[in-house]
Amino acid sequence: MGLRITTWNVNGIRNPFGYQPWRDKRSFAAMFDILEADIVVFQETKIQRKDLSDDMVLVPGWDCYFSLPRHKKGYSGVVIYTRQSVCAPIRAEEGITGLLCPPNSSTNFSNLPEEQQIGGYPTPAQLAASAVDATTLDAEGRSVVLEFPAFVLFGVYSPANRDETRDDFRLGFLDVLDARIRNLIAMGKRVFLTGDLNISREELDAANAEVSMRKQGLTGLEFVSTPARRLFNHLLEGGKVFGERDGGREHSVLWDICRAFHPDRKGMFTCWEQKVNARPGNCGARIDYVLCSLTMKDWFSDSNIQEGLMGSDHCPVYAVMKDAIFMDGVERDFRDVMNPPGMFSGGKRQREYSATSDPLPSSGKLIPEFFGRRNIRDMFAQKPSLPQSQSNGNSNKVAEVSGVTAANQGNSTAEMLGPIDETAVEPCDSSVRVPTIPLSAVGQKRSAPATTGSKSTKRGKSVSATAAAPMTGKGQQSLKGFFKPSAALISSVASAIHVREVTQTSLNDDTVGRAPADLAETYPAPDGHMKAASLESAIHTPRKNS
Repeated sequence: MGLRITTWNVNGIRNPFGYQPWRDKRSFAAMFDILEADIVVFQETKIQRKDLSDDMVLVPGWDCYFSLPRHKKGYSGVVIYTRQSVCAPIRAEEGITGLLCPPNSSTNFSNLPEEQQIGGYPTPAQLAASAVDATTLDAEGRSVVLEFPAFVLFGVYSPANRDETRDDFRLGFLDVLDARIRNLIAMGKRVFLTGDLNISREELDAANAEVSMRKQGLTGLEFVSTPARRLFNHLLEGGKVFGERDGGREHSVLWDICRAFHPDRKGMFTCWEQKVNARPGNCGARIDYVLCSLTMKDWFSDSNIQEGLMGSDHCPVYAVMKDAIFMDGVERDFRDVMNPPGMFSGGKRQREYSATSDPLPSSGKLIPEFFGRRNIRDMFAQKPSLPQSQSNGNSNKVAEVSGVTAANQGNSTAEMLGPIDETAVEPCDSSVRVPTIPLSAVGQKRSAPATTGSKSTKRGKSVSATAAAPMTGKGQQSLKGFFKPSAALISSVASAIHVREVTQTSLNDDTVGRAPADLAETYPAPDGHMKAASLESAIHTPRKNS
């Protein structure tokens, strides 16, 4: 199957994990595999930068590019994920105006050197046509732009029309987006526009179109001629535009891929109102799109909505590229034109994706909080065993598990500075034993510990089992020492007993000479010493009264 691009307004980036089938594994990698997507565009992530976490940024095998709101919390937000094994962008930007700056730079995108620009930035005149300040349009985290050799991808979350006070902002955003797309196409670049545009194209794309027209007193012609809908239809081939076309929009430039594959399908809706539980009755609207330049019309083999997938008030929409496409009159494998030059040739990989050199400056993995770090799944991922000859040659080197060397684990930022020369790793001190883990064992369950005999008896029943396996490690091994009298205690008790016996002897002279035969073993000798066995008995056994 060719490249698959999926767009989904998730209404909160973690929201789908409360539903099946995402609930089982609760990971983005598993979600993307279920979607069978190679490029995933999420809208309404509703997070701020401080809310980003390892599991959503360090997704194994994926790169990510975020656009987050600058001020509002729990609002808007767009992210594009790209599967590293299939595609890799050559440029990345945030916003549609070109006025934002790349990370760690004070130069905005439109003023970068030409070879670093995506291009097509709105002219001052085009920006002035908007009633809203241009910098404000990109402050809400509504667009990510990626460039591949094949086309420029726009992931967009367009403002909704729920608040009349936001009409100027909404139309200003659409005006600038229209200008940027047309400028890029005029430069000879292809465009793929996807996301939640918050516009139903015509009556066929809204279940309540007739009710809405009746409430607002609109005719069918007036319905498709509302400002936002008219502007959108100017972009689309076959869009309904009544009257003379607007200046600068004399020609349509985009193709509605999903509608082209299902031209007469009714009820092909992508969004439903949750407050009235409209989804079971399919009372919704089609406001999520996959659109492409007219020169790309024959590049796609399939496109559809996935209304059966729950997790949001929207459903995913996808488009699938063919394995081989005609680009500038030449048949090319899609992998060749969806990756930097030299990475693929004839659909075969020429070099691996480099986690250190291939991510672009706008990549989420280069955000300082995540720079040089790895996902825990990557660290313990199973790797194929090394050939015997290679493993023998590396026997004296530091053990490597999942591509992370022991020397590198202590300094994770070194990973981003370049590959580690394993031949330069000094052997470990022979006095320190570092257990190595065979690569073939990584990811396997631990085997049960070997037993050398029958089950040990309960504590206190027998001391033979303890004696058979003495503990050799450091530290307290048993409680025996707590109950063994110390030498000082033995000496003190012996002296006390001796004094007592001397006193009794002086008071009871008639008892002299009539002590038991073992008196010397039970009582202290005149020099104050006592046999150890008899002393312990004297300490732990109370004397009977005579």
